[in-house]
Amino acid sequence: MLSPLTILQSHRLRITDCRLDIIQEFLDKNVALSHSDLEETLNQQFDRVTIYRTLKTFLDKDLIHKVLDDSGATKYALCAHGESEHHHNHEHVHFKCEKCGETTCLEDIILPQIKLPAGFEKKEMNLLVQGICEKCH
Repeated sequence: MLSPLTILQSHRLRITDCRLDIIQEFLDKNVALSHSDLEETLNQQFDRVTIYRTLKTFLDKDLIHKVLDDSGATKYALCAHGESEHHHNHEHVHFKCEKCGETTCLEDIILPQIKLPAGFEKKEMNLLVQGICEKCH
C-alpha cells in the first residue's frame, strides 16, 4: 500500500499536514467520503475551508474523483492509480450499501460505451448500483 507522502510526492504536491491526513483518511476508510465526513473526523486539526481547498487541489491534480451518490452530497474517492498523474478512467461503477451507507468504487467494472445522437457531447458518465455490501451481507 502506498503512503500518503509517496502519493503527494508522485503528484508533485506540496506536503502539508492536512493533505497527508486527508489522504490517510481515504486510505484507511477505502470508501467515498464527503467534505462533511472529513470535517467530522479532522475538525480538531483543520477548518472546513482548508479541507475544502485540499479536496479542490486533489480534484485538480486528478488524485481523487467525484462519486455519484443518491444522497445529494458530493463524495470523493481516491483514484485507483494513486501513485502517478497518468490519465485513467473515472468511468466505473460505484456501489452504495443500503445498510451502512458506504459508497465504494468498483474499478474493475467499466461502463459501456454509449453512442449519443448528433449534437450531444458527453462530459461524464456515472452508474450507481445499490444493494448490500460484502461487510453487511
